[in-house]
Amino acid sequence: MSNIETEHVKNASVKAVDARATWEEAMRGAKLRDAEFTSISGAPRKPLYTPEDARVDYANDLGYPGQFPYTRGVHPTMYRGRLWTMRQFAGFGSAQQTNERFKFLLDHGTTGLSVAFDFPTLMGYDSDSPRSLGEVGQVGVAISSLADMEVLMDGIPMGDVSTSMTINGPAPILLAFYIACGEKQGVDPKLLRGTVQNDILKEYEAQHAWLVEAEPALRMITDVMEYCSEHVPQWNTISISGYHIREAGSTAAQELAFTLANGMEYVRRGVAAGMDVDEFAPRLSFFFDAHLDFFEEIAKFRAARRIWARKMRDEFGAKNPKSWMIRFHTQTAGVSLTAQQPENNIVRTAVEALAAVLGGTQSLHTNSMDETLALPTEKSVKIALRTQQILAEEIEVTHVADPLAGSYFVEAETNRLEEEAEAYFAEIDRRGGVVPSIHSGYIQREIHHSAVIYQRAVEKGTKKVVGVNQHVEDVDAAPEIEIHRIDPAVESEQRERLAALRAKRDDAVVRSELDAIRSACKDGGNLLERFVSAAHAYCTLGEIAEVLREEFGEFHEPSIF
Repeated sequence: MSNIETEHVKNASVKAVDARATWEEAMRGAKLRDAEFTSISGAPRKPLYTPEDARVDYANDLGYPGQFPYTRGVHPTMYRGRLWTMRQFAGFGSAQQTNERFKFLLDHGTTGLSVAFDFPTLMGYDSDSPRSLGEVGQVGVAISSLADMEVLMDGIPMGDVSTSMTINGPAPILLAFYIACGEKQGVDPKLLRGTVQNDILKEYEAQHAWLVEAEPALRMITDVMEYCSEHVPQWNTISISGYHIREAGSTAAQELAFTLANGMEYVRRGVAAGMDVDEFAPRLSFFFDAHLDFFEEIAKFRAARRIWARKMRDEFGAKNPKSWMIRFHTQTAGVSLTAQQPENNIVRTAVEALAAVLGGTQSLHTNSMDETLALPTEKSVKIALRTQQILAEEIEVTHVADPLAGSYFVEAETNRLEEEAEAYFAEIDRRGGVVPSIHSGYIQREIHHSAVIYQRAVEKGTKKVVGVNQHVEDVDAAPEIEIHRIDPAVESEQRERLAALRAKRDDAVVRSELDAIRSACKDGGNLLERFVSAAHAYCTLGEIAEVLREEFGEFHEPSIF
């Protein structure tokens, strides 16, 4: 560098220091709004971010889309090559009613199905169980056997449509129903595409829909990985979910940390079961929340890709680049929706969806404005879907991969979230791993603590929510929107269908299949293989689940207070 160039750099540096000092002096004398300048997760926010806050090594920390560490996206072309899959979560009442909603969504441009199940199904009970009384079809579709799955997928080409199923404790059983249903349609299981959530660790941590103790539940997950790697190779065997962790009240950093810690635990279990990491890791997928803090969410998605790539390559020794890539579905934040002034939820959802797109998601569900009041109507579902289509087709954000890269603020946030996640990984390791941290209640307490802090901030008004603690209207005014209600007749009709099924199936074959499942529980046989066979015999969800409870025992939640 010449003397002239050196002098120019020196002068520029002096000017920068002087400019910063002038700005800081102006800030000290300025009057500020009465507001809490933190992220929605409570992280302090500086008034300005500069290069000093966003130190990155471009090659090691960012790179290029489709290249390690995938911070900038998992595909070289990103949305220039293919848009994200537009899913709409659907499921209510009977299989027939949900089938009609699926066809409505497909007709209006949905490119993948996403199934919501009712609470009895999520907990592994048949619709005619005493425990199911009053809950059948209320928050999702009731599926008690292969017969229900056949109705659910009637007229839908299972070899062409990708299907996501949000279920965890009984996930291997519902996957077996789906595989058997495809076979009944004449579809080779190798052609089935989709995802089953199958993430039991986050159930213990946040959502509480489980069947059995942790260790046998983890064994079933590795059975699913093993079976699908051979028989259903295009299926994503697990969708490791931060969504429900965030909905339970976690911060963005906690969602990131606990989700990826769970993912690493599943990888360890697969390796311990004798599988090569590159056999199953490419079929793992993730599921994140898109909350209201726009920049924090974008940074979270970028940090997730970078962390997972480094862990898979450097700690687990994966050789296949597809094992390094974290592919994820995103859903806008249900917990951000308000019953007050529900039309405002359209705006919230649009902003959250934009954050997911700018963060590089592969699949997206947008919540409907009325979901905090009831299951969504066709009108509100269509508005939610159109929100995605407007993002994809009108506002031109899909042309450039990772457009906010290089922003001092976004890079600083990405670094912060990665650092906070690493601190949680170290603490979980110190406590013996994810399962001991669940049994001790550590993870549950962390989530609960964050939820309480946020709720108190809303109640005090330091975190503002329009319609709740700001710009409030008459609380007695009923929302002027249509409410989707489930006919109570759904439950009685579902009971009648189950009775008819039990009357016509071969009871001897049913008993034989349930005995085979019991034996596999004891001798270590692959349980998904047994579930598929039992599905074809029309064994019910509740019958299979009861064998598992008897053989493996039920999980009992620790006290966290």
